[in-house]
Amino acid sequence: MNIQPKFITSVTSPDKFFSDGRPIVAVSGKSNVGKSSIINMLAGNKKLARTSVTPGRTRMINYFDFGEFVLADLPGYGYAKVSKEEKAKWATLMDCFFKTQEITLLIALFDSRHQPTADDKDMVRFLYAYRIPFIAVATKVDKLPKTRIKPQMNEIAAELKIGVGDIIPMSAEKNVGKSELFGEIAKAVKRAGDS
Repeated sequence: MNIQPKFITSVTSPDKFFSDGRPIVAVSGKSNVGKSSIINMLAGNKKLARTSVTPGRTRMINYFDFGEFVLADLPGYGYAKVSKEEKAKWATLMDCFFKTQEITLLIALFDSRHQPTADDKDMVRFLYAYRIPFIAVATKVDKLPKTRIKPQMNEIAAELKIGVGDIIPMSAEKNVGKSELFGEIAKAVKRAGDS
């Protein structure tokens, strides 16, 4: 990547969705799964996306310029302490996003330390239903004993009903999985350019 990724804009309503013709790579996951950390790792800039110790802080879609593609950081889902009205607002925003934005690749993040939640499974079903190309990323693998990583990937794949080869084990802290994820993004961006 030749450019220094930078923040473009934050939006809270569908009429403000950003699109300039470049491929859109979106990042989704439940609150506190490590979205900001993964984005910062990809950018090579620890301060690009703000990380928060409080779950449910990303309440808008944040767009970042990654040169060949635009990265969209989606609001975290599944945080219990958010009001029903707030959840409904997020759901509407996400529904419009998936129906109207041309998504080249969605990076679906799952916490490697836990079994996928009902919300995680709903997200995967949703991606299949809307035929949105996605890659699953299991975050925070540095927190697992090395001998647990492979069995845990198998369990997550079985729960999500996806192939274990479709999951990238990742640690933003240890830079594990970065080149594999960049490879998947590059393939998706090239496919988008060829079509």
